[in-house]
Amino acid sequence: MLRQTMCIAFAARTSLGSAQNECKSPWPVEIVQVVSRYLESLAKADGGYGWVEQYDSHLSVTFAVIGSYQVLGIKPPSAKKTAEFVRKAHPINGPLRETRKHWAELKEFDFQQIQSLLWLGEDAGDFKKIVQGWKRVSPYTAAYEKGQNPVFRQEVHSIFCRQLLGLPMDEIVSGFGQYISERERKNGSFNNTPSSDGSDGHLVNTCFGLCARDALGIKNSKAVSSWLKRCQRENGGFTWCPSPAIGNVEDVAYTWAAIHSLKLLDDKPENVNECIKWIGSLWNEDGGFGDRPGAASMPMATYMALDVLSILKALPEIKRRALPRPALISDKLQAFSIQFEAPGEGSPAETVEMARQLRIHLWGAKNSNPEWLKCVQAEAKKRRIPVIFFSSDEEYGTRVEVPGLGSYTHVNDPVFSPGLPPSIWPRKEGTWGQFRAEKLQPLHESGGRMVWQICDNEEFARILLDESVAQGGYAMISTFHFGCHNMAWTLPFVMRYQHDIPMVSLQDAHIEAWWWSFNLEGFRTVFLAEEPSWSGWLEALKERRVVAVRRDSRTGDRLRMLGGSSEVRRMVMERASQWRWWDEKGTVLDNMPVSVVLLRPMDVFEEGRPERGFVLRIRTRRRWVEGKELLEKALVECESASVDGMDVRLEKHEKRNKEQKLRDIYQTIALDDLSVGEHSVELDLVEVETGKKFKHKAQIVN
Repeated sequence: MLRQTMCIAFAARTSLGSAQNECKSPWPVEIVQVVSRYLESLAKADGGYGWVEQYDSHLSVTFAVIGSYQVLGIKPPSAKKTAEFVRKAHPINGPLRETRKHWAELKEFDFQQIQSLLWLGEDAGDFKKIVQGWKRVSPYTAAYEKGQNPVFRQEVHSIFCRQLLGLPMDEIVSGFGQYISERERKNGSFNNTPSSDGSDGHLVNTCFGLCARDALGIKNSKAVSSWLKRCQRENGGFTWCPSPAIGNVEDVAYTWAAIHSLKLLDDKPENVNECIKWIGSLWNEDGGFGDRPGAASMPMATYMALDVLSILKALPEIKRRALPRPALISDKLQAFSIQFEAPGEGSPAETVEMARQLRIHLWGAKNSNPEWLKCVQAEAKKRRIPVIFFSSDEEYGTRVEVPGLGSYTHVNDPVFSPGLPPSIWPRKEGTWGQFRAEKLQPLHESGGRMVWQICDNEEFARILLDESVAQGGYAMISTFHFGCHNMAWTLPFVMRYQHDIPMVSLQDAHIEAWWWSFNLEGFRTVFLAEEPSWSGWLEALKERRVVAVRRDSRTGDRLRMLGGSSEVRRMVMERASQWRWWDEKGTVLDNMPVSVVLLRPMDVFEEGRPERGFVLRIRTRRRWVEGKELLEKALVECESASVDGMDVRLEKHEKRNKEQKLRDIYQTIALDDLSVGEHSVELDLVEVETGKKFKHKAQIVN
């Protein structure tokens, strides 16, 4: 599929992050046109570039497109407008942000901004102030990684940013030199943990380590060349280490890292021709390159593939791989909603009402009491509300280890089949092999599945996700979230799995349903099935008929959809009336300013239940904010009430945590003698912000 053209004088390329090529690569016009068509299919109205199914741009995609044009020797068609987008495109700190960081300071985003601007011939001096502040290694919390090892990829980008901006290196040698040296193995490779643990290196971290030492003026040993070459497989591609026990796949990122590393050492792969052929096998009909043969085109994969070909002085022939078209889906399928790690505590009555109003068909309750699950399911059955409750947990404090990369939490979020009690991983800490045998396999056999939540360490994450694609493991990747609002935007490498592992929303609830309602409304998972049963969900998951959707203030009240093939997305949108929670008049919650629940002594999970008689509990709308709990200022307040036309007395109740932050607030009406039958309730409410007063009527049944 490829012909090597050693006679063509390709541009000499410096190590990672060169600001400008010394000369232009003479790519044939046909190749430039084909690749450019793919790149421009990613262009968005905001001047940047984004994933093809998204309506706007992302910095990482824009960086990859600009980099691809740079390798081709041309600039993007609207370079000035693209540069304007790049300056404001930081996904976490920029004005267009829809998310936040998880824990690690993601300095790679700053690198992408700086490098993109330099490629475009623009000044990047505005970034000097922030980069000058990075003089030592960032701390990392044991809450996420047992050894508190900072993410190597992100730390070395401090050095690369400084290199691009021409800032002096002597200021940071003491802060970074020892950190990098401690992570060099005896064979010359590098990894995330100190070499004292006896683990091997990782190809990408080795590339970063070699480039960082070179930038710091520290001489690299050529002895690592042998290790690098042993990472090449017979088909020409490279995997992440010479003999990987898990995640044993060839990938364009690993191949790119190997070729860059060998280039830095004035060396080349043992089998250059096979490497070139393997890169050629990634070239798709649409003009882009995939991460591996048969994979859909991805922006970063396209940049890396072109970069490898440039370094190896090779050109692809005009022959590309046709990708299979999305499978047709039966028109009989309907759209249903499922929530993961939704509230699993508090009022069963309000939980069922939220499920009814928001049309949630499957409700995964986070870390819930099994008796609460029975109670809330009984409440739904009594009220004939078609919702199934199941356990959807986060096993706090458990860790999975990959030697050399670390031991991480937030990677054990099991989903259990309805009616089955959750089971805890007894070991709590262990290797991937132990986790798969002792947790994943029994979970899967019992009808449950595992959700991948988040990990800042891309190299760690990709090994486990690649292993899941090849051998089974994680069945879902979480994206929309209450705190890290769009984890796919925070850690965009997960987008490369969007066609392999379904993407879902993860509520990760921290309070009961009424107070969590804005999150329950704002994002969810939608799936296509014949019926909203557990078997229907599992079939949809297996066939990847699943998307994550979000529409709230975080997305600027625009619908954001992640995952799913074009056919799945089309059918989900055609059935929007079956899951949409808004219209031109507003959202579901706009019509739910207050909750009115009649409480009895036997309602053991209801806050405010009486010892005898009846109590009417009233909760008005109020926002919950991470770190602050419930805001002191309500959105709506109840000033007075009547039952069956008679004025009644309201009594206020509050619950606060040990920091005196508000956890619950409600009013009650004592109804010691309430006759059997239906009763009318009328509340006088006021919108706190506007002062607008209005009445709310409700019916209660004894």
